Amino acid sequence: MGLDTTHDCWHGAYSAFSRWRNHLAEAAGYTLVTERTDFFTHEQPNIDWAAIVDSNYAGEWDATPADPLVVLIAHSDCDGVIHPAQAEPLADRLEELLPKLDEAESAGHIARLGMRGTTERFITGLREAVKADEDVDFQ
Repeated sequence: MGLDTTHDCWHGAYSAFSRWRNHLAEAAGYTLVTERTDFFTHEQPNIDWAAIVDSNYAGEWDATPADPLVVLIAHSDCDGVIHPAQAEPLADRLEELLPKLDEAESAGHIARLGMRGTTERFITGLREAVKADEDVDFQ
């Protein structure tokens, strides 16, 4: 069980998706903070979470954030969409981060392509969705 998206952006474990997003956030200059709940502890990027509304988790944005990476960071890891209006600036932002990404990860769903290759695949999927004027669906 894990996250699958359309346009071949992502197919893999939720945990790998979280690690990948955290790696992207750090490459973009965000720090990670430890979030504790009654049930688990995890790290997450230190964005302005107070500015994120419930609909943003599903990919619904009135306007693309100043840093389009926030669309991906705040997105649910199990459902929702990325609309073409956010997919194009997100793809551009991910391309900016490529030189800052490590070549490989030693384990898990990211190991085969590495952080850079995984990001390139996501970019390709975003661009295909934009070209087709389709949403990237998270399932």
